[in-house]
Amino acid sequence: MAIRSLSSLPEPPTRPGNGHLQDWALSPLPLIGEGAARARSAGVDVFRLRLGLPAVVGVGAAWNRAVLTDLGTFRSAGSLSRIVPYLSGGVILSDAPGHGGRRSLMNPGFGRAHLLALQARTRAALPGVPDGEFDALAWADGAVLSLLNAAYFSGEFDAGLLHAFLAPLRRPFPVPAVPRPLLFARVDAELRRLAHVRLTGRGHDDLLAVLAPLPGGLEEARVSLAAAHDTTTHALAYAIWFLAQHPQWHAPEHHAAVLKEVLRLFPPGWMGSRRLGRDLDWNGVRLPRGALALYSPYLSGRDPAVWDRPDGFDPGRWAGRPPAWAYLPFGGGERLCLGMHLAQMLIHDTLAALPSLRAVRGDPTPLPGLTLGPRGPLVVTPGPR
Repeated sequence: MAIRSLSSLPEPPTRPGNGHLQDWALSPLPLIGEGAARARSAGVDVFRLRLGLPAVVGVGAAWNRAVLTDLGTFRSAGSLSRIVPYLSGGVILSDAPGHGGRRSLMNPGFGRAHLLALQARTRAALPGVPDGEFDALAWADGAVLSLLNAAYFSGEFDAGLLHAFLAPLRRPFPVPAVPRPLLFARVDAELRRLAHVRLTGRGHDDLLAVLAPLPGGLEEARVSLAAAHDTTTHALAYAIWFLAQHPQWHAPEHHAAVLKEVLRLFPPGWMGSRRLGRDLDWNGVRLPRGALALYSPYLSGRDPAVWDRPDGFDPGRWAGRPPAWAYLPFGGGERLCLGMHLAQMLIHDTLAALPSLRAVRGDPTPLPGLTLGPRGPLVVTPGPR
């Protein structure tokens, strides 16, 4: 079989002079949706983007599996995370063969057993719900800030500094990618202060106490904290909004299915990226070393070949198991999200503590940035189910 080049792949319409860069910056969801539709029409599972360097996006389970399990070919060190100072470091950008060992050192702290030991503390940190109308997005933002402070630092991190540190992540690009050396220096100083207490004393069992003794542990704390906040906030805000619209699902026995459905429709990590560490022949197409290799939990979660009524909210679909490598809100394989259990615990505990809610008004349109979240506001009010 003849090997074709990357240029033979289907692609969305381009704009003169900048290829897909303008649409990637301003409206990436329609862009990748059009690319996926053209790929499927052509009978292939990848399409091309022109982003200033060779780039390919996969739309099928086989591609997802390859990207997330073939760590030698699909490298994290050159991914898009590198351009964001908040995420440019730690286990996120480590590659094989060092990734597995580094990850294994961190896994116990983020495992279910250790998180259960922190649960009473995080539950106590959950703020109350306003009596009247409130914006679920803004409330979730503050709630997750408090919950993460409790989980990572027993609530001891300066709250104003923590808010200032994470605030740029909520802004559109290029704001999250702007270097902030003075702010990062203040955060690192606070991390060192709190770590010193944990390394020289006893009685602390929070996440910083687990991470501080590890090589590069303070960097891991800073990076994983940044990765956790907006992802958890946006998933929680969407869950609250849908429960306010569909109160029949607002019960602890249904919350797991609700969260899964929210994450299928609106995965905060809507696009994942790697760089090819070698030339790759993919179904007869030669993908060159150094190309940007993208996979999209957003596209996978809405694939009409996999999901019935893919754009509809239906927690009932989770009575069964999802198709393999089609549901990827937390990634997969060895690179499964380190904070998956933490995020699920915090969201489930929060939903269980909420009263009956009623949706008032809001704009849930997904707004892609560093993470995918609702445009907002999402105004809800306590009320009868």
